[in-house]
Amino acid sequence: MTAAQPESGLLSPGWTGSPAAAATGDGAYLRALLDAEAALTRAQEALGLAPEGAGAAVTAAAAAEFDARSLAERARGGGNPVIPLVADLTEAAGTAYGPYVHRGATSQDIMDTATMLVAARTLDLVLTDLDRVQGALARLAAEHRDTAMPGRTLTQHAVPTTFGLKAAGWRALVLDARDRVTGVRDSLPAQLGGAAGTLAAFTAYGATDATALTAAYATELGLAEPLLPWHTLRTPIADLAACLAFTAGALGKVATDVLTLARTEIAELAEGSAGGSSAMPHKANPVRSTLIAAAALRAPQLAAVLYGSLVAQDERPAGAWHAEWEPLRDLLRLVGGAAWDAAGLTEGLRVRPDAMRAHLGLTHGLIVSERLSAELSAVLGRARAKELLTALAPRIYAEGRSLAELLAEEPELKDVDLDDLTDPARYTGSAGALTDRALERR
Repeated sequence: MTAAQPESGLLSPGWTGSPAAAATGDGAYLRALLDAEAALTRAQEALGLAPEGAGAAVTAAAAAEFDARSLAERARGGGNPVIPLVADLTEAAGTAYGPYVHRGATSQDIMDTATMLVAARTLDLVLTDLDRVQGALARLAAEHRDTAMPGRTLTQHAVPTTFGLKAAGWRALVLDARDRVTGVRDSLPAQLGGAAGTLAAFTAYGATDATALTAAYATELGLAEPLLPWHTLRTPIADLAACLAFTAGALGKVATDVLTLARTEIAELAEGSAGGSSAMPHKANPVRSTLIAAAALRAPQLAAVLYGSLVAQDERPAGAWHAEWEPLRDLLRLVGGAAWDAAGLTEGLRVRPDAMRAHLGLTHGLIVSERLSAELSAVLGRARAKELLTALAPRIYAEGRSLAELLAEEPELKDVDLDDLTDPARYTGSAGALTDRALERR
């Protein structure tokens, strides 16, 4: 029997094949580690801490192919892949420039910096997809500004709303996620502290102001300059956890609503390209929504592990740092895949206004009882209006008649326009104005 290749994604359809999959794979992580090492040598050369040509030589050496599997197997010896990578890169850089590989740094400097590069590159992809999602939802909200549908609370029909307002609400959550991701993306810092976060080795190698090296290093990488080395100050990881978990939840809200409204017996929405079943040929499963919902269910637990790693002891943690690596990559993958699926979902979503309108009539007029209670109080008095509506409610189902028909039999209401008062589409409140207001946000 042939074994599956590593990272085949056999059990991960939510992110397999997505742009985030490529951005977070072993190859991408290895590339980020090499980029971090090469940038450090270039930064040291720029400050006169390495000879001319060292940066270019190490950068060229880092462009070569390195064996990720070999690095992974040898990483067990020191607990992280940087140690064997430094040995391989030093050899690749040659005798003249090999000594300037990793000079003054510690493994966590490179590992954390690479993690920030992987995160930055993945978040850029997420932001692109979130922009597609908000654009699609904006179009849906505008198109269906006045498309009336049942509002549902505690799973039951409440009062009418509009699909435009629902889509505008989804978009507001997605924009909230975008703003959080953008803020975190722009603040992702490089890491440079040396053995215990004092930058002492760089001073020993001739730096008069080692903090200037941190600034040059961050510039080389396109990352933010940290105020302090953050070996055990894990704010960047916690911030990533927060924005990723929020984004998963925001997209999960959209997916969960679609899953509900795409049920066979509701069918107010449908995915543009539904999936099939291995046993039932008639099925058109809302697969994208399902995968997004699955990501939203997993994300909070992964974020919890990352928050737990804030408790990092001393100047280098044993275990807390190592515990971050897989959950963070899983989170990046999950959210990257969910955002990618959400873009396809919202751009292809099919809306069925006729079904929405038909469902407004399922309660035979009772969906506007709130309006009738208020409007009829002016005619009958509050007590009488409540008494009448309470008495008529069971008759609607017992007699198979609408609320408008029963109300028309009341002499006191002969001059009231009951067709208007009982039309659910005319009781959507400020839904249109709220939708317009939400769409003003860019």
